[in-house]
Amino acid sequence: MKEVKRILTLDHVEYGVLINALNQMRNGLIRQKRSTDVVDDLLLKTIDAPTEKTGKRKGRDSAR
Repeated sequence: MKEVKRILTLDHVEYGVLINALNQMRNGLIRQKRSTDVVDDLLLKTIDAPTEKTGKRKGRDSAR
């Protein structure tokens, strides 16, 4: 099956909500003594995801 890449754009609040939700899911699986492998992988992938800075930089080329 072909792997599909998806890109999410999140602000810092949405990023925090996502991390907390994944961590709560992981804790629930641990309490149920179920495997957390998939959630662990997704949590690490989310934490290690590269960031792209947005916004306008003021520099010599900016309009005055």
